Amino acid sequence: MRKLTTLAGAALLVATLGGCENMSRTQQDVGIGTAVGAAGGLLVGAITGRPMTGLAAGAAAGAAGGFLFDQGRKSAQ
Repeated sequence: MRKLTTLAGAALLVATLGGCENMSRTQQDVGIGTAVGAAGGLLVGAITGRPMTGLAAGAAAGAAGGFLFDQGRKSAQ
């Protein structure tokens, strides 16, 4: 089960990063942040025995981080 969950998370990451072509820069930043956060959260969750909780928490934190990164870049310009 652990391998299947990790494989599903990796597939989600690849699919998300591959679909960024027609998105705005903000959407790309949030999407990439979500994917990276989900992958990290899945890894931590798999280690602690709660992979789906880690995935959800990581995705939420990554989305917020991606949005804040985008806003910071816009304010620096």
